[in-house]
Amino acid sequence: MKRSSLELYKLEKLIEELEKKEGRGTELISLYIPPSRQIADVMSSLREEYGTAANIKSKSTRKNVQDAIESIMQRLKLFKKPPENGLVIFCGAIPQGGPGTEKIETYVLEPPEPINLYLYRCDSKFYLEPLKELLAEKEFYGLIVMDRSEATFAILKGRRVEIVETITSGVPGKHDAGGQSARRFERIIEQMAHEFYKRVGEHANEIFLQVSGLKGIIIGGPGPTKNEFAEGDYLHYTLKQKVLGVVDLGYTGEPGVYELIEKAKNILKDVQYVHEKKLVQLFLYYLAKKPELVTYGEKEVLEKLRQGQVKLVLVSRDVDIKSVKLRCSQCGDIKEVLVRGTLDLSKLEGKCEKCAGTYHVEEVKGFVDVLADQAEQGGARIEVISSDTEEGESLKRSFGGIAAILRYG
Repeated sequence: MKRSSLELYKLEKLIEELEKKEGRGTELISLYIPPSRQIADVMSSLREEYGTAANIKSKSTRKNVQDAIESIMQRLKLFKKPPENGLVIFCGAIPQGGPGTEKIETYVLEPPEPINLYLYRCDSKFYLEPLKELLAEKEFYGLIVMDRSEATFAILKGRRVEIVETITSGVPGKHDAGGQSARRFERIIEQMAHEFYKRVGEHANEIFLQVSGLKGIIIGGPGPTKNEFAEGDYLHYTLKQKVLGVVDLGYTGEPGVYELIEKAKNILKDVQYVHEKKLVQLFLYYLAKKPELVTYGEKEVLEKLRQGQVKLVLVSRDVDIKSVKLRCSQCGDIKEVLVRGTLDLSKLEGKCEKCAGTYHVEEVKGFVDVLADQAEQGGARIEVISSDTEEGESLKRSFGGIAAILRYG
């Protein structure tokens, strides 16, 4: 089952968090369990590892490793069998400050795709490479934008566009034949065009044949050139079989690449890049035509979510907001503060507004997690939007990275 953009975003953030954690010794355990592995077999292996850990010379390392194994085994007791994609567990003693401040932290997650390896590793850092590989974009599209004067090659990778190169042809346009017969001049031009198409095919072969996971190729451009190229035998036969469509464009070069993506929406309907552009365009449409059905800004969107008015939330992948819950030590009053950028908790704690007590930090959460909790309660959908498209950059720059479409005004 395809994971939502929110689930993938949370997993990416968790990996970033786990990368920063480091044990004092080889005390951090990474455990990858494929869906085909029996939980009983894993428990048996862990008991063996527990026995092996008894031979560790350092008393503190020995205790921390055995405590981590025990914690993992307790978590595994909750499963009769691994989930359909398998199971990944990270566990270990993470220093909270000076010596002797280690605390066992455990993270249990189901990977976004089935894992095919069983792995137990004990090291000073968590082993995250298999998870990173699962998150890497695997479906790529080749883009060729051309006319008789130039050709541009690009690769669409999920939500990112990479312009690879542009080549020029040297094929002359229509002008005075300089005394030569028109027919002979046309033959020369056609031969030059043929040679250019061969060069385009060679560059395309060189670029796209080495792209693992290439799902298809789309060719676009003004005039008949793109069709002549697509119908001829210029592409390697494996690439020619992957041509998904030929699209008429008004531009060439880099502008033509973005026009091609826009005009090939139906062909690219499953690509995240196009999906995100359409979502932001939908919000902008409502903003222009039905402004009562939209809101934006962290406080405004959160308020509408809590009222159950929100249908869709768009949140920028780059948004850096923390939700801090403060509680008065005397009267118990609770207040929530949203902080963008660097978080300085000392500046948030202070005198209670209702009594003579003092506010203390009780909880700090990422704002996306707060939105997700409220969305789940209210039946709203959340989509995480990158800044790789013009629309995504507009969401971040013009609307603070948080916007919503409402069910009613």
